[in-house]
Amino acid sequence: MNRIALDLGIIQIYWYSIFMFLALLAGSIVVYKEFKKTKVDEEFFINLAFNIIIFGVIGARAYYVLFNLDYYLANPIEIFKIWNGGIAIHGGILAALIFTIIYCRKHKVYALKILDMLVVGLILGQAIGRWGNFFNGEAYGAVTSFAALQKLGIPEFVINGMYIMGEYRQPTFFYESLWCLFGFLAMLIVRKYKYLRRGQLTGFYLFWYGIERFAVEALRADSLMIGSVKIAQIVSVIFVFAGLYFMCIFKYKKEERKDTYYKGKTRYFETDDQGDLYLN
Repeated sequence: MNRIALDLGIIQIYWYSIFMFLALLAGSIVVYKEFKKTKVDEEFFINLAFNIIIFGVIGARAYYVLFNLDYYLANPIEIFKIWNGGIAIHGGILAALIFTIIYCRKHKVYALKILDMLVVGLILGQAIGRWGNFFNGEAYGAVTSFAALQKLGIPEFVINGMYIMGEYRQPTFFYESLWCLFGFLAMLIVRKYKYLRRGQLTGFYLFWYGIERFAVEALRADSLMIGSVKIAQIVSVIFVFAGLYFMCIFKYKKEERKDTYYKGKTRYFETDDQGDLYLN
């Protein structure tokens, strides 16, 4: 598999970079359309989106480097070669989450409401971004056979691309990409539920992605590890329980119980000093 999409001599454009860009672009467009339905101004969105992308990429790279520290201490210049792959989505999610909470607290905006909009674009971006792993020959699973992959209905070009180190591998990137795409479509339906509460769409994302990543991670052969334990599976379990909490257990104040996501009046601001607080 050729990792380079375009060779201009002194500049080489990698497929990985292209798919990361497409993932960020598609996710941002989806989130922007969500913001347009609210009274939250455009400047708030632009500043939030710009910083989330920056902190998300830094967090994803730092997370990966942290769990491969011996290699990067010996080869420090490699830390900056992000086009070679080596970013971890959990690190990006964590960094983006921390920034979003701080940013929303500063502007007195309900962080869970904003997260409910962000996760719709996030899961679409994940579905697209996984194809960067395909061209980089990473995020693959255990050894299998061409015939076994054919029986699963996997496209032949994907199977051919999974011929790594002289053997066919499970295309775990493909499984995750499909699951995230289905998750995106499911969220487009779920968010229309009449009585969807603040935080429940975020909970759905955490549960949906947590279940998938735990299962797919069991198949992966290039996981980040702590001893004999796969880090992503630990995080996935946390995601699943956090998702169940926000979907089923999270309690609302009495005055917020009629605060639904798209139906009726939707409150985004925590205080009454923000002008028009409601989406009608």
